Amino acid sequence: MRFLRITVFAVATVFGIGAVAAPSASASRPGTVTAWAPGMADGGRAFGDETVRAVVPPTASGTGARIRISNTYGTVPLVIDSAGVGLQASGPAVAPGTAREVRFTGRKSVTVAAGREVLSDPVPLTVGPDRSVLVSIHVPGTTGPSTWHSDAFRTSYSADGNRVRDTGGQPFTRTATSWFFVSGLYLESAVTHRTVVAFGDSITDGFITPVDAGATWPDRLSGRLGRQASVVNAGIGGNRVLTDAPDIWQGLSARKRFRHDALDVPGVATVVLVEGINDIGNNAGPGGTDLTAADLIDGYRTLIGQARAAGIRIVGGTLLPMRGAEYFTEHTEALRQQVNSWIRTAGAFDAVADFDASTRSAADPIALNPAYDSGDHLHPNAAGMAAMANAIDPATLFG
Repeated sequence: MRFLRITVFAVATVFGIGAVAAPSASASRPGTVTAWAPGMADGGRAFGDETVRAVVPPTASGTGARIRISNTYGTVPLVIDSAGVGLQASGPAVAPGTAREVRFTGRKSVTVAAGREVLSDPVPLTVGPDRSVLVSIHVPGTTGPSTWHSDAFRTSYSADGNRVRDTGGQPFTRTATSWFFVSGLYLESAVTHRTVVAFGDSITDGFITPVDAGATWPDRLSGRLGRQASVVNAGIGGNRVLTDAPDIWQGLSARKRFRHDALDVPGVATVVLVEGINDIGNNAGPGGTDLTAADLIDGYRTLIGQARAAGIRIVGGTLLPMRGAEYFTEHTEALRQQVNSWIRTAGAFDAVADFDASTRSAADPIALNPAYDSGDHLHPNAAGMAAMANAIDPATLFG
């Protein structure tokens, strides 16, 4: 099956991590909606004359699909000589009749400078949350380390050579549970849409949840909200509020990436923030100092201030219980309790999602409910993720 050729002459948007990340859209008007936009990081594998086929799970409906390609952490220009999208049939196979060519300012090729991103022209493809979108890009040369999202908990595919037009999927023999280069999907919606950004670490990213199950708490929240809003998962495993993690794939600190990954998301109305357990567990205070609760609270205040300045609502999530986890000591538990008390009582956030209360054991409140424990005593399982989503009152998301 061949691609339907679409040539749409539009101005491509090229930007860095501190710039506007995609088409501008107000938080509550019909128009552009962010259907998917993971947090990206450094340290992905290099590619050479390969086609990458990402499986993208949208959380909104619409048409006029546009994709974002990121070379934010690349060290050399990223050359893409062809790209395509289509609805997923199964695995790497494209559903019949849905294959579309993607262009960039009317051209089928694009070069993304190191440290930059690019947005495609719109493609007339109708997309909904009931089916994933396959995004294929061919890189003819050697890329150097890729910009990626390491722990996608979604299967993606790659194949040798230019296989963008292949719809059967047979050449795509390599798999990964990461997203490479492809960093955003945007739709035009006739329905008023708002976007909620779930911002955090591995608990938001979905660590230990089943691959391809869509079982993270942002996934479950999306199911609850339906057409009220899309939900973007901007969690990155290992991420910290105050300092960059030592492993580059765990991303820049929340303070550095918050604007790009949350506040600049088109249509964003609300951010749900639950992060800080990696700061506590690694005793990662600013400038290499021992962490205090005041340090972490100061980090939260910075993010709250940025959200308020942007006119975006911010909901604070309490940190989950962790008795028995590697991070757990009397000292780290005391820090967690101090931080949670502040989140609940200070009135600094616009609302609070009490994830601690929703996931803790009734018999041992500083431990996860055994029914929600993935086994490492830190990360919730799929049932725990559902409990987190249920802890969020939709009425508090939009005021």
